[in-house]
Amino acid sequence: MQKQRILVSVVGFSDVERHALNTVFRLSQERELSYAPWVPMAAPGTVIPSGVAQVALVDGESLEAVLSHAKEMPAGQRLIWVGPDAPEHAWRVLSRPIEWAAVLHDLDLVFAARQIDSGLLDLDVTAPAPLDLDLDMDMGESGDLVRRALVVGAEDQEGTYLRSRLALVGVGHTDEVVDTQGALELMERNRYVCGVFNLDDHRVDVWSLMRHFVSRNPQALTLATTELAGPLAGWWRRRRVRRDVHRVGITALLERPFQPRQVSQWLDLI
Repeated sequence: MQKQRILVSVVGFSDVERHALNTVFRLSQERELSYAPWVPMAAPGTVIPSGVAQVALVDGESLEAVLSHAKEMPAGQRLIWVGPDAPEHAWRVLSRPIEWAAVLHDLDLVFAARQIDSGLLDLDVTAPAPLDLDLDMDMGESGDLVRRALVVGAEDQEGTYLRSRLALVGVGHTDEVVDTQGALELMERNRYVCGVFNLDDHRVDVWSLMRHFVSRNPQALTLATTELAGPLAGWWRRRRVRRDVHRVGITALLERPFQPRQVSQWLDLI
């Protein structure tokens, strides 16, 4: 299949949200259908994409958003609006906190809509409407179980990166938690295909939580992350922590800060 690329013009958003979008764009390069940032998010040293952006992704709470109400959209461009007071010509509307799986879903639909416009696909996804994805439900619209991941003790940017990366491998919902009791309650309610535990977060009883997670989700990919897995930790400390996580039943031990290639090596197995 020939690779396809969707260009996205981004207006507004916080630094954390833009970091998540950049992560989505970068990781999507591994797919047949990928996304590239238009001029506002072009990274230094990279080639600015040519052509017109097929999508305008607009933060409705930003000062620049008022222009999206007034100006005419280029032919064929679709507007995805995040936040309140969406204009009538918005193609999709999302609310905060942003569910990155929903953003990916909408970007994929842009390609489908372009196929419709060309007469190659017969689906009705072109009408402007709010997006109402109930990803908290255990069952999807097709009757299949929504695949879930549990992330315990991750810092903000780590959590954003993991949500984006998990969404790219079809994990529809990621639960993030930073306390022991909250993690236990989530494990009692849900079944997971993946769990990621930060061994460096001393706010939680992470070793007990990992044991409980493995016992309840024996088929899940279970990852532990720690600075002690990196080259600066010393041979003996790395060996000891690897031995301990192996005894608990963890699938793999990953370095912090994350190494994207290492993360991809494991998450692509889901």
